[in-house]
Amino acid sequence: MSRYIISFQLYSARHFPPLEAQLDWLAQCGYDAVEPWLPAYGDDAALFRRQIDAAGLACSGFHMPLAGLVNEPKRFFDYAHTMGTDTLIPPYLTPEERSITADGWRRVGEQLAKGAAAAKAEGLKVAWHNHDFEYHKLQDGNRPIDLLLGAAGPDVDFEIDIGWVTRGWADPAQELERYADRITAIQLKDTARPGTAADEGWTATGDGIIDWTALVPLFGATRATVLVAEHDNPSDWKVFASRSIAAMRALVGG
Repeated sequence: MSRYIISFQLYSARHFPPLEAQLDWLAQCGYDAVEPWLPAYGDDAALFRRQIDAAGLACSGFHMPLAGLVNEPKRFFDYAHTMGTDTLIPPYLTPEERSITADGWRRVGEQLAKGAAAAKAEGLKVAWHNHDFEYHKLQDGNRPIDLLLGAAGPDVDFEIDIGWVTRGWADPAQELERYADRITAIQLKDTARPGTAADEGWTATGDGIIDWTALVPLFGATRATVLVAEHDNPSDWKVFASRSIAAMRALVGG
């Protein structure tokens, strides 16, 4: 039996409503949980909870804007309690929000630390989710990911997206080892060969260039209990979902 919860990031199916049918199909595929993104839960989190309960799925955590954690944390804490999860995941900064200085990235980490402290008082936790830009070195040689997580401190967890690490020209194995004590969720996002135009170059887990069999042994050294399937823009979300979970179950058992 696998030690991991296998979850599906609902952003991957955003172009293929309705949500209720998605949830039923994901449960039939064998997923344990879903990872929603705003606005999937924003209009009516209680309804979203009823829908996942009816499908037999859990909420493994949810993506949310960093601005929400900074400016209206209580709103998002209430969402977490309603959906039955303890993990809030800010996943992105717009190009305009990305600093070109080390101090700017440290400030992002400090915002996360403040949000995590407030979340902890509610029995909740905060985890950062990466893209590729956090691995592009600044002029002073620092990497934003190191500055951000360093300033955030140990109470901020890390949902590592292996596909974006790879596209950031970093070594996923090294990143899994470097942040083993911070990683609580792993997105097994796979990428096709550079230059692939179809589906923006993303593909199902196991169908791309990432050597998952080499990486999976490193998962056990992290704190991760959740593995997540995600694809930014699949042309056929069901093919992506079914192929990904088959590969993920084969890799980790269960």
